[in-house]
Amino acid sequence: MPFQKILIANRGEIAARIIRTCKKHNISTVAIYSEADQHAPYVKLADEGYLVGGPRVHESYLQIERIIEIAKQTKVEAVHPGYGLLSENETFAKRCEQEGIVFIGPSAQVIKQMGSKIEARKQMIAAGVPVIPGVEEPIQNVEEALHIAEQIGYPVMLKASAGGGGIGMQIVKDANTLKTAFERNSERATNFFGDGTMFLEKVIENAHHVEIQILADKYGNVVHLFDRECSIQRRHQKVLEEAPSPLLTNETRRKMGEMACQAARAIHYTNAGTIEFLVDEKQNFYFLEMNTRLQVEHPVTEEITGIDIVEEQLNIAAGLKLKQKQSDLFIQSHSIEARIYAEDPVTFFPSPGKITKMKVPEGKHIRNELAVEEGMSVTPFYDPMIAKLVTTGKTREEAIQLLASALEHYVVEGIKTNIPLLKQIVDSKEFQKGNTRTSFIDEHIQTNR
Repeated sequence: MPFQKILIANRGEIAARIIRTCKKHNISTVAIYSEADQHAPYVKLADEGYLVGGPRVHESYLQIERIIEIAKQTKVEAVHPGYGLLSENETFAKRCEQEGIVFIGPSAQVIKQMGSKIEARKQMIAAGVPVIPGVEEPIQNVEEALHIAEQIGYPVMLKASAGGGGIGMQIVKDANTLKTAFERNSERATNFFGDGTMFLEKVIENAHHVEIQILADKYGNVVHLFDRECSIQRRHQKVLEEAPSPLLTNETRRKMGEMACQAARAIHYTNAGTIEFLVDEKQNFYFLEMNTRLQVEHPVTEEITGIDIVEEQLNIAAGLKLKQKQSDLFIQSHSIEARIYAEDPVTFFPSPGKITKMKVPEGKHIRNELAVEEGMSVTPFYDPMIAKLVTTGKTREEAIQLLASALEHYVVEGIKTNIPLLKQIVDSKEFQKGNTRTSFIDEHIQTNR
C-alpha cells in the first residue's frame, strides 16, 4: 500500500472500520479520542492514540489545529476523515494540504462547491443532471419564499443550503406554515452550520431516496458501484439501507449510474463520493445532493460488489489509478444494513447509559460494525448510532430473512435501542414487497409520533 501511517480524524464504528482495512495492508494508524472516548474499542484497535480534547464535539473532534498538531507530531502521511465531523469541512481539507498531509477525500474546492446545496444544484444543472424544480439562488426573506412556493406549487421542501442530517429541512404544505417554518429553520441552520441561507424545492410525492456510489481517480477515470436504496428514514435521517434498490429497473439503474459518473467528471471529483437522487413512481430521477465522503451505509455496496471502498480511497489519495473499469463491476448479491441507535424506539429520544449486556449475532453472511462493547457507557455527547448490522443474501428475500433472524438474536441491555422499530420494519409486508418510500415509517410503522 502507498501509505505507511495515517491518522483517523473520527471516532466510533467508522474509525474501527478504517483501522481494519489499514491493518490488512500493514498501515500504522493513529487514533484521536475525546475524554469521553478514552476507553472506546476503536482506540484499542489503533497503533497509537492521542487525547484531542474534552467530551463535547466542539472541544475535541472539531478542533482542527489540535488534530493537525497531532498529525505532524506523529509524522503521518495522510488523514482519513471518515464521515460526519470534519469529513466535509473545506477548512480542514485545506489545512491538511497546507501542511503537506494528504487528505483522503476530494479537494477543498470541490468540498466547498458541493457543501452548498445551491452551488451543487447549479453545478449539476451545468453538467446536464436532472434536478428537482426549485430555485438556484438563495432566498432572501419570507416574502420571496412565499412567492416562489406559489409559483412551483405546494407542497415544497424548505432546505438549509449548508444543512445536513435533516437539520433545517421541512416539508411545507401551505403559506401559513411556510411563514413560521422559514424563520425557525433559518435560525436553526445558523446555530448548527453558521449559515442560515435557505432555498426551496418542489416535493416529489411518493419518492424513493436512491444514491449512487462513485469512485474517481486523479486521471479522469470514474466508475460507479451501483445503487443503494435509503428511503426508510425518520426525521430525514436514514434508518435502514439496502443495495441494490428494489425499485429500479436495469435500464434506470444504468442511466442513474452513467449520470452520476457524468456529474463527477464535470466537477473534477476525486476519491469516493455519493450522488443522491429522488426517484418517483415512474422512475424519473432528480439530483438531491452530493456527499463528498464515505457514507454510513457503504458496507452494503462493499458486500454486493466485493470492493473495499476504504482501500480504494487510500489508493486514489496516494495517486494510483483505478484498477477497475465499469465493465469489470457487477452486482453479486443483495445486502441490507440496519442502523442500531441508542434511542427510545417510540419517541426517538437518545438513551444514554451503561450497556450492561451486549451480544451480537454472528455468521458467514452477517457483518457487524460496532462503536461500543459490553460494560461501556453511551454518552449524550455524540450521535446515538452505536452499531450497524449488515446481512447479505443471494436474493433480497434471503437478506431480509437473515436480517429478521439476526435482529431477534441481537441483545443490548442497560439502555434503550431502536431494535424493536427495526423488527417492525423488517416484518412489514410493505417492506418485504419493496415499497420503501421516504414516507414509509409515517405510513406503515406504529409509533406515538
